[in-house]
Amino acid sequence: MEMYGRGLYRYDTPFVGAGNRGTDVVTLFLGIPLLVVSTVLYRRGSLRGGLLLTGALTWFLYVSASYALGAVAYNNLFLVYVALFSASLFAFVPAFTSIDAHALSSYFSSRMPRRGPAFFMFASGLLTLFVWLIEPTTALIQGRPPEHLGPYSTLFTNAVDMAIIVPAAFVAGGLILGRNPLGYLMAVPLLVLEAMLAPLIMAQTVSQVQAGVSFTPGEMVGPIAGFVVLGLLAIWFIVAILRNISEFAPSRAAHS
Repeated sequence: MEMYGRGLYRYDTPFVGAGNRGTDVVTLFLGIPLLVVSTVLYRRGSLRGGLLLTGALTWFLYVSASYALGAVAYNNLFLVYVALFSASLFAFVPAFTSIDAHALSSYFSSRMPRRGPAFFMFASGLLTLFVWLIEPTTALIQGRPPEHLGPYSTLFTNAVDMAIIVPAAFVAGGLILGRNPLGYLMAVPLLVLEAMLAPLIMAQTVSQVQAGVSFTPGEMVGPIAGFVVLGLLAIWFIVAILRNISEFAPSRAAHS
């Protein structure tokens, strides 16, 4: 089995190792700035900042869990991955629970979008489920290991997305349709994660091509174009939701 050079990801396959480098670029240039800005806003008492912080922490939780639990072959940063996974998890929980879902609707404007975000959550869940079902289903039918399994023991990303991300998207969409503000609280971090997928796929593809991984034009253009569209829609819905959230509940704003 061909490994990926002599660097940090030398025990990974070229496809996965180069993809990891693309993930690191997105985390460095987008994930960290988003985390810093949202943390500053959150510490200033901003509700919008708190929602964005849950999104930023979702990104770090997703990536660090992937790296620590098996999507990446063991390397010298294993303990760093474990520490980052733990820090992200125990930062996400209090950040998420610090936002009162029951009182959240009192900060909504009358123009808060409902059907658009709800159906986008449903569509995102279905698309994610379809994409990640292809490889294990094909392998099962053909009686062989998955094509990109390589030296790894399981399809970690497929499992996490189908077991957690997909149901969370469906639940968020259902709650939003039912006018439950918890749906928006669940949707924002999922939307942030989805918005990061467009630059992620582009960075991974560029890194993989540079590493000598072969793609047909359709294999490059199709996923990039698809995720760019999804990413732009996710950003649009994030902006639409945040624009219709006041930093103060109407009763408080009336007395200011």
